[in-house]
Amino acid sequence: MTTVVTASPPPRRAVGPPALEEPAVDPARLGLRVKALREGMGLSLRDLAERSAVGAATLSQVERGESSPTLAVAGRIAEGLDLRLSQLLRLDETRHVVVVRQGAGRQSRRSGHEIEELTPPLPGQRADVSLHRLAPAAATGGEGDPPIHEPGSRETVVIVAGSVELAVDGEVHSLEAGDSATFDADLPHRLRNPGTVEAKLLAVIAAGLRRS
Repeated sequence: MTTVVTASPPPRRAVGPPALEEPAVDPARLGLRVKALREGMGLSLRDLAERSAVGAATLSQVERGESSPTLAVAGRIAEGLDLRLSQLLRLDETRHVVVVRQGAGRQSRRSGHEIEELTPPLPGQRADVSLHRLAPAAATGGEGDPPIHEPGSRETVVIVAGSVELAVDGEVHSLEAGDSATFDADLPHRLRNPGTVEAKLLAVIAAGLRRS
């Protein structure tokens, strides 16, 4: 099944709250999924316990497949993993392909910097692709701004049009259309358009990678 994201019309909502029945969940498969998601986020059992308000001992039993959590406990675990319960339990698993049409991604604007998210928010996703447009003299942030990405994140930018100055940890690199650069996104960095025409670039951010 393919899900298509379009700019309009807005998605139709079902009338009334959907009924959530007690799902038949294989404890072993659920445990492996919780562990994979937790480790993918770089969380320890203690970290997830604090985020979910579920005891570390209980989480350990769930991950080993020795305990089948109630929906209430599974819901708290899902929240600790930044997921909906249906996502944790893979109730949305029929959506194997999600198509985002041109102009339909989540968009934001600030000070001559336009961002369009090209990847939809999917459970367990650890990489995001976004399209950025920078007006002349505009930048993605201010000088000295702290990094906003989590430790271990890595970013690749591809210049589609115009020219861009990439500053990473105080070092500046000039990039032209067709150039790309990959850098540690947990370092202070920003992109600035030094030209007189709009610059356009793609940014791919992979979160939580371990540096070799």
